[in-house]
Parts: sequence; structure tokens; C-alpha cells
Amino acid sequence: MISTRLTELLHIRIPVVQGGMQWVGKPPLVSAVSNAGGLGILTALTQPSPDALRTAIRETRAATNKPFGVNITLLPAINPPDYEGYARAAVEEGVRIFETAGSNPGKLVSFFKAHGCIVIHKCTTIRHAKSAEMLGVDVLSIDGFECAGHPGEEDIGGLVLLARAAQELKTPYIASGGFADGRGLAAAIALGAAGINMGTRFMCTVESPIHHDVKNKIVTSTEQDTVHIFRTLHNTARVFKNSVSKQVVELERRPGGAQFADLRDLVSGARGKVVYDIGDPEYGIWSAGISMGLIKDIPTCEILLSRIESEAEEIIEGMRKQVNLKAKL
Repeated sequence: MISTRLTELLHIRIPVVQGGMQWVGKPPLVSAVSNAGGLGILTALTQPSPDALRTAIRETRAATNKPFGVNITLLPAINPPDYEGYARAAVEEGVRIFETAGSNPGKLVSFFKAHGCIVIHKCTTIRHAKSAEMLGVDVLSIDGFECAGHPGEEDIGGLVLLARAAQELKTPYIASGGFADGRGLAAAIALGAAGINMGTRFMCTVESPIHHDVKNKIVTSTEQDTVHIFRTLHNTARVFKNSVSKQVVELERRPGGAQFADLRDLVSGARGKVVYDIGDPEYGIWSAGISMGLIKDIPTCEILLSRIESEAEEIIEGMRKQVNLKAKL
């Protein structure tokens, strides 16, 4: 068993957190991850309303007696979602673990802390992580450039970012971006992390609520099959490389660039949801990390997490023996 500050704080067996993925973080996956020893995360904004989130929380609780959390991501929007309503609904339903992401989370963090909740906040830079520390978050999720979704604008890979976190942060942190196996977990721990966050890897499990053809596409893809969009808009996102994302990049690279209005129809979240529903990976934009290069199968969450746990233990023990042997020599 690998015991870390994360497992002790969250009362989980394996220091692995399931990323709060739009259209993916639903009760069947969340409960399966938690039952397998990790921390499952419901994605609040996948649900159309706070009341729908209540229903999803109850469905998850009916399927697991283990800890699970709720993700609330703060999005730049003219008409923002009812963040306060989602937060209130989750707290009233008894959720005590939250993952927050996006800018200016102070109001949400204060609300959760006032209700005795544990808050994990996602950051892509050390300065943002230090700001989150000042807000009183309990765990930081440090997202390297390898991650799916939004990696920030500084293009710093996880190897250096996590080592910098060890130098600068007092709050425990987990590593996110490029993790899919036990070797990654062992590496993250060596870099000072208390665990890992996985998104793309959990998309490709039996309990993931996306079409099997998309899962197969992940298995047959490599670390070269993602692309960054919105670079020129300073809102970089790593997504699967398909005809739609290539078209977005081409529009951004044309003389004079592109405004969001030029890209809106191509990058519609509704089209991304359809990808997961009908299994056509070319239909729209969908998030994927370079960890696709490490994914070779579609296991249950129980098999996946058991494998990650045993692999990490074996690697850590092997390093210990290697160091001891060298010390004797």
C-alpha cells in the first residue's frame, strides 16, 4: 500500500484522482473509481442544473460508500453558469471534497471551507499555486503542459513544474498531465507529489460513459495525436488531432488570425458531446492528453487502479534496492 498525505487526507487507498472531465465525470465512472480505491470526481457542469447535480450525487452515493468529490470549473463566459447554485446543492447533499479550476476561485473556496470541505485546486503555474495556498486550499493539482484541456500559456512540462512545486509549496500537491500507469505514479511521488490526477486514462475504461469507438481511438492513437487550439486567443487547449481541430488551427494561423466568433461553430461543446455519444472522433472537438501514447487497453477501473498500485509499489521497491546496492558498493 502506498500511503501519502493525499490518501490520509481523503481516506482513499490509492493516491489517484479522476479528473473532472466535461461529459465524462458521471456517476458510473465516479463510483467505479472510488470503489476501486481512488477518488472519483463528478463534473458539476456536465449536469444541466444544480438540481440535476443533486440527482447525480445521489446516484453516485447509491453506487459507492467510498469518498468522492465534485468538480466546479470556472469558465470565461458572458453568461456564467450558476456556480453558487451548484456549490450549494453539492454541499447540501453532503459532498465534502471539491475540485476547483479556473481563475478567481476565492469565493467558492471560502464557501467550501466555511462548510468544512476539502478543496483541491488545479493550477498550471507556481505563482497561481501560491495564490491558491493563500486562499487556504487543502491540495493543489499541478497541471503540466502534457495535460488535456487547458495547460496554461507558459508551456512548462510536468518534470520541471513538479520539481518547482517541491521547492516552493507547503501545501500537498498532486501531479496532472501525462499520467496513465504505475511508473507515472512512482515518478510523481519521486518529484514530491502526493499522488496523481488522470483524465484521458479514465476515459478509456469500461465504466467511462463515452462511446466504445472513441475508447478504441484512444487505444490506437499515440502521443503525437493531439494539437493545441486557441493559442492565438491566449486560452490554449490540448485536444484530439482531427479534421475539426486542424481546421481551427488553420484559421488561427491565417493572416490576421481569428476571433472566437470565427471558431465558435467548430468548437461548440455540443459537438464535442456528440463525439462521445455517437462514437465519431471526427465530428467535433474533444479533449485528450498525450498520455494516449501510454494507453493500450480498456480495463475496468478496478483492474486499472490495482495495476497502477502494484506497478508503482514494484518500481519504488526496485529503486530502493538499487540505491541500497549502490550504497554498499
